[in-house]
Amino acid sequence: MLVLGLVRGVAQSAEADPAALVRRAVQNQAETERTHHPLRYLLRKKDERHETAKELVETRDGDVALLVADGGRPLTPEARQAELARLDTLAQHPELQRKRQQSEQKDAARAAHVLGLLPDALIYKFDGIVSCGGGECYRLTFKPKPGWNPPDIEGNILRGVAGEIWIDRRQERLVRIDARFIADVTYFFGILGHLDKGSTIRLEQSEVGNGDWELTRLTMNVTGKALLVKNLSFKVTEETSGFAPVPPDIGYREGIELLKDGR
Repeated sequence: MLVLGLVRGVAQSAEADPAALVRRAVQNQAETERTHHPLRYLLRKKDERHETAKELVETRDGDVALLVADGGRPLTPEARQAELARLDTLAQHPELQRKRQQSEQKDAARAAHVLGLLPDALIYKFDGIVSCGGGECYRLTFKPKPGWNPPDIEGNILRGVAGEIWIDRRQERLVRIDARFIADVTYFFGILGHLDKGSTIRLEQSEVGNGDWELTRLTMNVTGKALLVKNLSFKVTEETSGFAPVPPDIGYREGIELLKDGR
């Protein structure tokens, strides 16, 4: 009876103040980013014209990647040799890796910044408890908060989205975000542009071991403009799998050797 009462109390708390639940989930996300363990994994990407698979290794110098399949098929011997030669060139030119790492860090900072705005930018409503990933999640709906002014153009994207957010009950971690654009929005994510009303984005996270949660599926179906001029239209799905730990102090050259050896 005590356990049942506690469960009911937690659910009632989520229903009474869903924004506080989102805030805790965002804080938990930020905390685990600081204690993240580097990983090796497979990234599959598919759009309307192309399908690829890459092996990635996270290092203290940024990610390194090896293309292992193209068009749904393993690389030809010639294509694999070209990939290995590219990695050899990268190993000889650390300035190229530094540039990639800087770009990765900027993208990660922008994503974390927008994530941090979620509790205040949107209105949340408790919509029940659903099964997810072998456990249970709180499901909340959200819509733009009238009168909310973003602190910068990066946050402007949240002024035009509505949808659902799922949060793991046990760990209070973000599991899924389904966002649909109910208005045209201007955005900045490295470049200035806008997304059209009707565009959709879904992000899914899973626990992958050692307390780490990773983005395991990203689906985008968007139209708009890049640099406010060039038409933008694409459907893309990215999936990650096969997560395995690598040494915490590994450098990018050691990561390249892991990729080349296939270990």
